[in-house]
Amino acid sequence: MFALRHLQKLPKNPVYAHRKISQTSDLVTQNLPNSDEGITVFGFNRPQQKNSFGTKLVRELQNAIQKINFDTTARVLIVRSLVPGVFCAGADLKERLSMPQEQVAQFVSNLRSIMDQIQNLPIPVIAALDGVAVGGGLELSLACDIRVAANDAKMGLVESKLAIIPGAGGTQRLPRLVGPSIAKELIFTARVINGDHAYKLGVVNHVVPQNTNSDAAYLKSLELAREILPNGPVAIRMAKKAINRGLEADLSTGLAIEEACYAQVIPTKDRLEGLQAFNDKRKPNYIGQ
Repeated sequence: MFALRHLQKLPKNPVYAHRKISQTSDLVTQNLPNSDEGITVFGFNRPQQKNSFGTKLVRELQNAIQKINFDTTARVLIVRSLVPGVFCAGADLKERLSMPQEQVAQFVSNLRSIMDQIQNLPIPVIAALDGVAVGGGLELSLACDIRVAANDAKMGLVESKLAIIPGAGGTQRLPRLVGPSIAKELIFTARVINGDHAYKLGVVNHVVPQNTNSDAAYLKSLELAREILPNGPVAIRMAKKAINRGLEADLSTGLAIEEACYAQVIPTKDRLEGLQAFNDKRKPNYIGQ
């Protein structure tokens, strides 16, 4: 059902044209050039394993997150697949089968930590779901700020079929999106839904018809990233912090968090630039300070 073609080349689009993929990297990172400067793309690249989370991919993802967390030039991150037909098939079960019990617990703990790190990145993170996103693959997308799915994408938290539960945040993040009752039904049944259904339930922000290059969700994600890019970087970071932290608190505390975040944008050069640009009737030139 989820069989994949071997990866021969990147989908034909203006961003990845003429770019070769390293077959030794499970994760390909690219900082987009020219007018897209500030957009970073993480591309999963394990075609034989359907982009499943193996030890190497987890290690490369941890390193990439660590780097972007301190990259002051990064303004938006897109997480996508470079393998047609699949975003991420969850844990690498063949590798998991050979792990001792104590190593499994540590691996899942590391994976859970990665999801938290993605959620807590200071910049917006967009998941482009072109294809299958089940188990840990869907959990990773739930840790992102925005999700875009192709209409033929397949999504589900299917862990109960293996007599386990979602262990990388799925039992906590999915109910916050769709409500506890719907989340319980999806998790208890291990149901796999398509992009259209996921949009109706509120699992994804956008659903788009898939194209012949299997990159429709990525292209829509790139469109969203380009909408975000011109806006004040400090303001975007503070807005994300206020929302994320406010969701964990009562309204009164949330308003205090918003006030504290607002206070951090007042002394910035970007705020003054925004006011001056408005007065001059020109496009602002934000520098992230």
